[in-house]
Amino acid sequence: MADSHSSVALADTASGNARWLQLIIGAVGMIAIANLQYGWTLFVGPITDKFHWSEVDIQVAFSIFVLLETWLAPFEGHLVDRFGPRLIVLIGSIFVGISWIINSVASSLSLLYLGAAIGGIGMGTVYSTCVGNALKWFPDRRGLAAGITAAAFGAGSALTLIPIRHVIKTYGYQSAFLWFGIAQGLVVLLCALLIRAPVLGDEPAEEKATVQQSTRDFHWREMLSTPAFWLLYVMFIAVATGGLMATAQLGPIARDFKVSGESVSLLGITMAALPFALALDRILNGISRPLFGWLSDSLGRENTMFLVFGLEGCTILLLVTFAHSPVLFVVLSGVAFFAWGEIFSLFPALSGDLFGRKFATTNYGLLYTAKGIAALLVPVGSLLEVATGSWKPIFGLAVALDWTAALLAFFVLKPLCARWLSAQRSAASPATGDMEPAAQG
Repeated sequence: MADSHSSVALADTASGNARWLQLIIGAVGMIAIANLQYGWTLFVGPITDKFHWSEVDIQVAFSIFVLLETWLAPFEGHLVDRFGPRLIVLIGSIFVGISWIINSVASSLSLLYLGAAIGGIGMGTVYSTCVGNALKWFPDRRGLAAGITAAAFGAGSALTLIPIRHVIKTYGYQSAFLWFGIAQGLVVLLCALLIRAPVLGDEPAEEKATVQQSTRDFHWREMLSTPAFWLLYVMFIAVATGGLMATAQLGPIARDFKVSGESVSLLGITMAALPFALALDRILNGISRPLFGWLSDSLGRENTMFLVFGLEGCTILLLVTFAHSPVLFVVLSGVAFFAWGEIFSLFPALSGDLFGRKFATTNYGLLYTAKGIAALLVPVGSLLEVATGSWKPIFGLAVALDWTAALLAFFVLKPLCARWLSAQRSAASPATGDMEPAAQG
């Protein structure tokens, strides 16, 4: 009997170590692809200087990248759920490397757009796989696991932004594209060789989720027929749009409030307000993802959403009120990013809770397309500013969207999910544990 207990304990320990290793592998993969999105801004100026293309034409490449990275996520997730993560990440590594190699030799806009398209596919493939794999390995700590994975992507570019800038300045942007494109592709390739999905017995027996979860796995077609999915989708669009509208306009706002170049001293650091704000924003955005994900594992997803979406709305309201103060501009913009970044941990975690782990990559991929819609709605902010000559309507819209999402999370989503999950447990067969599809109330 003692030997039996020892064997179980050893198996649980090995399983626990394996899942943390897989989480690290996913995080490394996310760090490797972060520059495809966050490092792009470093190349726009040098490309403009070399070819004299307009910045608008160059930024079309970034729009192509974001749309393909977002809208192909469900298809890529389906491939992961069907064929496993290793093959899909391997293909993604090739796309990640080739995209920047193409950019390094692009002498026409069409070739630059091709590189962006390939990069969007590659990044979406790796992103979807790593987040989905984290959800599958950590059914008991989905918020923390999704948060760590998302934080690696959000903050990953910080490790290489300075080296990339140095290479651009010293050797030219083409060399930076080539060298870092190859390096990033090789890192993702290494992750592909090590990543795997969990199998039966990989979950430590003593680990139990503290939040309510579905008793069955929902195929994406079933998921699309549930009110919970569409409510989550609307909330994701609202929060992502509100945050993007406010944060995407940070530079113009700083200039219009005449604080962009003002010196700010905080925590022993003195910098101009705008670069200080951008640096602080990136740090706090990365911290918020695992922090609020971890908090949601014990406090509950909907409760955490209510608190943090409400905080985001309050912060944006304060930001537009006190943006004329350089210090408050830096602090409040940092808090706004802090409250906004958690959407990339809470929404995937709740998706896994409600719709199961078997098809988690596909299902979150479908939910993630809400980010694409939000990105398309962001230019509305610029139109409002042009039409009214003021930033207040943009901030007002962002606040309204955040507070609406907060209220929906607590007063609509929370009771809806509770009733639905309770109905699932009631419909489960005591004899077999099989589950008949339960309708949502």
